Amino acid sequence: MIAPELLEKYGVVKKSFDKNEIIFEEGIFPANYYQVLSGEVKMSNYNDEGREFIQGIFYKEQSFGEPPLFLNQKYPANAIAVDNSEILLLPKSNFMKLLEENPKISIKIIENLAQRLYYKSVMAAEISTQEPEHRVLKLIDHGIAYFNFKKDANGYLINFTRQQIGDLTGLRVETVIRTIKNLEKKGELKIINRKVYR
Repeated sequence: MIAPELLEKYGVVKKSFDKNEIIFEEGIFPANYYQVLSGEVKMSNYNDEGREFIQGIFYKEQSFGEPPLFLNQKYPANAIAVDNSEILLLPKSNFMKLLEENPKISIKIIENLAQRLYYKSVMAAEISTQEPEHRVLKLIDHGIAYFNFKKDANGYLINFTRQQIGDLTGLRVETVIRTIKNLEKKGELKIINRKVYR
C-alpha cells in the first residue's frame, strides 16, 4: 500500500507479533496506522453465542484498521496475527501528516477503503439472501481479485481455510466443507491435496 521507505521518513516502527497474538483490541481508541510487512492478520469479533465473525483478512502490503483512525472512534473488532507477522506502525499524527504531504497516497487510501466498503456491501447482500454455494463462490472470486491469490497450473489457490470461509460468509464449517465438495462436483472448484483451487 504505502512504500516502507516513505513510511520510514515519517517515523514508522516495525513490530513482530506471534501467531494468535492480539495487535489491538475491540473497544480501544486507535493510535496508529497499521500495514502488514509479512504474515497475515484478521479483524474479527464474537457474537453473544461466542461465534467468531471475521470482518476482514489482510496480507502483505495491506493496511487495516483505518476507518476508526479517521473517525476517532473505538475499534469495532480485534486485530489478531493469524501467522507470525511483522507489522509497520505509524503514529496517527505522523500518518495524517504523510497524507497531507502526499496527495497520491491519500487517493490510494481512499480507493482501498472504497474497495472494502464495496466488498462489505456485496457480502452483506449475499449473506442475507443467497444459498451457500453462491456465497462461497462470491467470497472466493472477491479473494482472487482483492487478495491477489496466486495462480498456477491448477488455477487460483484459495488461501482461506474452511473455518475462515465460514467466518467470512456466516456459514458453519460443516456447511462450507459440504458446499466446496458440491462445487467441485459441478466443476466450479478443484480440491488437490486438500487445497482449494478456482
